[in-house]
Amino acid sequence: MTPRERVLTALNHQEPDRVPIDFSGHRSSGIAAMAYVRLREFLGLPPKPIRVYDIIQQLAIVDDDVLDRFGVDAIELGRGTALGNSHWADWTLPDGTPCQVPVWALPEWEEDKWVIRSDSGRILAVMPPGALYFEQVYWPFYEEDDNPERIRQAMGESMWTAIPTPPGPLAAGPTGRKVLATDAHLLRQHTDRAILGLFGGNLLEVGQFFYRNDRFLQLLAEDGARIHRFLDKLVEFHLHNLEKFLETVGKHIDIIVFGDDLGMQNGPQISPAMYREFFKPRHAAMWRRAKELANVKVMLHCCGGVRELLPDLIDAGLDAINPVQISCRGMDAEELKRDFGADITFWGGGCDTQHILPDATPEQVAAHVRRQVEILKPGGGFVFQQVHNILANVPPENIVAMFDAVLAG
Repeated sequence: MTPRERVLTALNHQEPDRVPIDFSGHRSSGIAAMAYVRLREFLGLPPKPIRVYDIIQQLAIVDDDVLDRFGVDAIELGRGTALGNSHWADWTLPDGTPCQVPVWALPEWEEDKWVIRSDSGRILAVMPPGALYFEQVYWPFYEEDDNPERIRQAMGESMWTAIPTPPGPLAAGPTGRKVLATDAHLLRQHTDRAILGLFGGNLLEVGQFFYRNDRFLQLLAEDGARIHRFLDKLVEFHLHNLEKFLETVGKHIDIIVFGDDLGMQNGPQISPAMYREFFKPRHAAMWRRAKELANVKVMLHCCGGVRELLPDLIDAGLDAINPVQISCRGMDAEELKRDFGADITFWGGGCDTQHILPDATPEQVAAHVRRQVEILKPGGGFVFQQVHNILANVPPENIVAMFDAVLAG
């Protein structure tokens, strides 16, 4: 099978010739740039310029030689964009390693920390010395008027929505969309990997990005009418962008990736009843529209323990869920596969990144991965991915042991 055929077969709940593998196919299946430098050295691959496409999480673009070495079957649409040197600026990783970042996301050193500003000049994110990631420091609807008519403006004043990964501002406006369409067409011609288009469409999370986590959860509980007005305008905003996005790249991608972290370590952030009232009909509307506009599968990136929400997510039209955070309450892989494996694809759950990948021996990593694959592989409906991104402290020998265990199986 080609990589694309392998992924689509699994998504259709049939077993492909081998388990498909994702590594850096989206913003939550990648690798921290500092770990990526060590991985290339461990593999004996020649040094290459390190490009950090996601400055907030400091994720590296994974080069073709590494994708080939690990038999990776998926690739992100953004890898076909921002290819010119003029789109990148020099920066330095927290460990002193030189790298490049998108010019529109270049941090500034201010007093004793790195900062990232919005176009208006407001500081949105900071990274003090000793930290490895940027943290949000401004919430537009917490600190100012939360009129839903200001959603577009607020998108430019919140860390997670104002600092995009490639193509970012290169795809803005009619001219940018034409360039993106050309880049997507060329990527489709030059790769046989399944292509993931990152859309977002976050609902709960945008509320948290704008109001701050605690305030948004409080408002969900005490002022439902206010939040319904906000979410109605937010979905209107997302649907407009969804139509433009799929009009531009829909025929060139296989999977569209939405996002909403609904879970925590101990279970969902909200009750199933609250999910059904505020989010399920809106998720269903966006996912249904995506499938009307393009021949795509819908994947939701959704961290944490979300077992209680899975029946409603499936009913809303979800095809695949990621990252299947198996170390959370209720997320035992064997139980998930038994109860939901016929109805949804588990894009993840292949290796625990909380305890196993950073701390175990390579042999223990391999044994753990073989067990996860044994559980999740039967009948298709499984794409191998470690649980979320590989962080900066993970030993390269463990990364190799993880992927080699999948390939050997």
